[in-house]
Amino acid sequence: MRFLFYSHDGLGLGHTRRHLAVATALAREAPEAVIMLATGAEEFVRHGLPRQIEILKLPGLQKLGNENYASRRLAISAKEVRELRSQLLITAVKSFQPDVVLVDKHPFGASGEFKDGLKQLRKQGGRAVLGFRDILDEPAHVLAEWKPFKMQKRIAEFYDRVIIYGDAAVFNPIEEYRFPAVLAERTQFCGYVFNRENATSLEDLHWPFPSRGERKRSVVLATMGGGEDGARSLEQFIRSCERAPWQGVAVAGPMMPDAELERLQQLAASMGVTFRSYIPHLSALFTQVDALVCMGGYNTLVEAAALGIPTVCIPRITPRTEQLIRAEAFARLGLLQVCRPDEISPDKLRAQIGTALRSSSRELSALAHGALNFNGAQQAAEHLYSLAAERKVGSMPAAA
Repeated sequence: MRFLFYSHDGLGLGHTRRHLAVATALAREAPEAVIMLATGAEEFVRHGLPRQIEILKLPGLQKLGNENYASRRLAISAKEVRELRSQLLITAVKSFQPDVVLVDKHPFGASGEFKDGLKQLRKQGGRAVLGFRDILDEPAHVLAEWKPFKMQKRIAEFYDRVIIYGDAAVFNPIEEYRFPAVLAERTQFCGYVFNRENATSLEDLHWPFPSRGERKRSVVLATMGGGEDGARSLEQFIRSCERAPWQGVAVAGPMMPDAELERLQQLAASMGVTFRSYIPHLSALFTQVDALVCMGGYNTLVEAAALGIPTVCIPRITPRTEQLIRAEAFARLGLLQVCRPDEISPDKLRAQIGTALRSSSRELSALAHGALNFNGAQQAAEHLYSLAAERKVGSMPAAA
């Protein structure tokens, strides 16, 4: 069985990280499977992936705004990078001959770059699956974006199944994004995808703070995901650590602009905050910290909730409010505190961190696991495997 996973990755690392988790679960489910991940993200580590997973590196994209992308590194036009990526994808479909293709979030890829690839897949008799995170954006915005393209109808035409990495009790895209009956029937909720780090991937991890038995005060970790738009929030965290009773550790993210990175390094040094530009497998540190300050990205919030980490979330509110909607939903469940980025200050953040440090990790974990399903990667893998098996059976010649 052959599987091709595609994610556009214009901002942050979340799409690729979610696919890595599902691919790893699929490799466990079907050791004979051959899996290729097509992605523009390069800031992940090959080490620790199952051997049957290969990476198809696409030229990187930079998100300038909703549905507006440019080349991240190559000095070429947006049209040229789109054409280059599109040709790589259609060639992969033709040559690799996947039984099932999994697409993350964008039904036809960034700027429609995967539409021809999906048409080719259909010609070859392959199956297509669209994976949606729990929340795309404010429903009114999604519906306004989809309306000119009749997107719900087109998804039903191109995709055999839609899987949602979330819980209908938290947010129901079927209702909120007005899926027609034919699309709703082939849509299934998988639960949240929780990235579990494995021992192999952590062999060379360098810890930026002492272990629990060796340190004298609490450790508060701040992470801004990819970091491209996290400089202001990280600055407020660093300033909140001044004369605080905890040790602050700030991780900028691999996409933070160089000028902002240098400025924050200097500020952190003056405030006594441990600073790192990037730490692979960062979530492995979560269980060793006493509180977490983060943006509202899907993977980070799911990992923090599943592990019971006391969390203060500073969600992104532009160009989409997806992170704010998710953070507020998790806050209503009692899993975290929300600090809007347009209302943040060192004093406010310091007070919220103090509240988080008084929380019980054990109680938070029990609350999260009582409210949410964190087996999304495994359940998604089972859907993909069953579709591939159906395709194999359907392609077999009839018995004489």
